[in-house]
Amino acid sequence: MSQLGTTFIEGIIAFIGTNIDDIFILLLFFSQVDSNFRRRHILIGQYLGFAAIIIASLPGFFGGLVVQREWIGLLGILPIAIGLKQLLDRKTETTEVQTVTPNFKQPSPSNSILSFILSILHPQTYKVAAVTIANGGDNISIYIPLFAGQNLVSLGVIIIVFLLMVGVWCALAYFLSRHATIVYVLNRYSKHFVPFVLIGLGLFIIYERGTFSLFT
Repeated sequence: MSQLGTTFIEGIIAFIGTNIDDIFILLLFFSQVDSNFRRRHILIGQYLGFAAIIIASLPGFFGGLVVQREWIGLLGILPIAIGLKQLLDRKTETTEVQTVTPNFKQPSPSNSILSFILSILHPQTYKVAAVTIANGGDNISIYIPLFAGQNLVSLGVIIIVFLLMVGVWCALAYFLSRHATIVYVLNRYSKHFVPFVLIGLGLFIIYERGTFSLFT
């Protein structure tokens, strides 16, 4: 098998091994999709968050800085803050009244570009990105040595594999969320336990990374 083929398989294994738990988080996100929280916010947020993880791991390729595990654990504060905000600032669902106009216009390319830009700037996108970074923060300690052993071409292959797998992960979570039983359970109970899942995730990240040792 060629070196690039080996690198391709290595990238898939590394992604799956470090992002299994992300499927559940994505399922929770897709279960909360409504008029204010769209699927595109989840997709773009996932890519923004994972891009940040890749960038933070690049020092391994350059043989430079190594992020200490204990400091990575501080990323657990992000899902805790989001979970607490959802508990303390619950709002009643609002329904949008859409007016029907006789002159329906197909969205122009310029409107599509504007919509994409607004999606990137939307607070919901950054909520997803923040959770993605926090949940995948420990991946940095794995990706740094993974990147360190690659040449420039192999590094490019791994990054491309990672970006493709982010899309696959989102698609998998979306289709799982469309399953009737899963949709029923998540729609009925997700809004009640999502804040606690996020808080628990944050506490686990902090504990598992040994971050509490920074304060002793």
